[in-house]
Amino acid sequence: MTDTVSDQPRKIWFRLAQVGAAFGLLLLLFLDVYFGSFRPSDAAHALAGLVAVGSAALAWLVAHRLGAVALPLIAAAAAGWSLLLTLSMYAADLDGGVFAFAETAALLGLLLVVVRRSHRWLVALGGGALVTAIGAEPLRSGLGDSSVILGLLFVLIAASVAATGGYLRTLDSGRRRQVQLVRAEQRAELARDLHDFVAHHVTGIVVQAQGARIIAAQDPERVVAALEQIERAGAEAMASMRRMVGVLRAVDSEPDAPVAPLAGIAELAPLVDGFTAAGPIAARLHIEGHLDDLPVEVTSSAYRVVMESLTNVRKHAHRAARVDVVLHRIPDWLLVRVADDGHSGLPRGGPGFGLIGLNERVAALGGRIQAGPGAASGWVVEAALPLGAHAPTGTMTA
Repeated sequence: MTDTVSDQPRKIWFRLAQVGAAFGLLLLLFLDVYFGSFRPSDAAHALAGLVAVGSAALAWLVAHRLGAVALPLIAAAAAGWSLLLTLSMYAADLDGGVFAFAETAALLGLLLVVVRRSHRWLVALGGGALVTAIGAEPLRSGLGDSSVILGLLFVLIAASVAATGGYLRTLDSGRRRQVQLVRAEQRAELARDLHDFVAHHVTGIVVQAQGARIIAAQDPERVVAALEQIERAGAEAMASMRRMVGVLRAVDSEPDAPVAPLAGIAELAPLVDGFTAAGPIAARLHIEGHLDDLPVEVTSSAYRVVMESLTNVRKHAHRAARVDVVLHRIPDWLLVRVADDGHSGLPRGGPGFGLIGLNERVAALGGRIQAGPGAASGWVVEAALPLGAHAPTGTMTA
């Protein structure tokens, strides 16, 4: 079981895109050779063109994080090399270019990645250099009307590619902000859960202390029992506070946030029954082990895992007839598993915001969660929530 919701589908698609791009570039390189762009008599320029293709391709065939600083600098260097090659070929008064198709495609691919992934203050540096290099390529065959027109066309194509990269960058930024919002909301919800839980136990402690004071003179033995109950309630409240103190420190102050009652293990049966009653998918709840003395943050998180999983079954499990909800307690963990029998053997894409929120909640408790296709069919969500030694006891980072 992994620590985060699986992002394997994205990695697979990225690798497939890499392989496809590499084969496409090799095909263009073959076309350059076939149509005579590569000339053995001009080996120096041919080698320089090959270096331009290879350096640009290597720069965009690897994964880059958003805000990369080195990427636009590499792009500017590749563009500078291409411009030097253009100036050299223009000065040599050659008829035709070297590696024209492949080099242009490699520079366009690099431009797309630079605009999408570079640090925002360096996008203009790398992007501008690449657009200039791409637009100047037709000048290798001389400064004629056709070369100027073709150069303007190349600039227009480069501008379109840059616009596409900017659009994809906007989508990435929007999703990142949405993920941050979901995580912040999840942390705030955890904080409100802790508020309710601690308030419940503190109220009980106060009531028991008042009762103990009243009966102290009449029945001292009952006072000892009341003090033991107060001690247990205080220890449980402090344990929950230690587990969630890191989350509280990460949450902005929200004095007006609504306080909702906690849902836990006891509410799972009505949740599953309501899901079945709504049809057409039947849900079954299986409980293995004793679940009466679980920490409230664990029971509420288990409820959220099941609720979000059932919501996803309703949305995405095509032709599913049954979903099994299993809670299994072992000494130090509560294991939660939700599996449907739908025909969804292929990954359903990247994790949604609901699963991202669940991952944040489970990770805050020191647990693990995984979602992915089942071995035969359907979709499976598995979570492990710590109960004892595995639970965090100090400040946590999100």
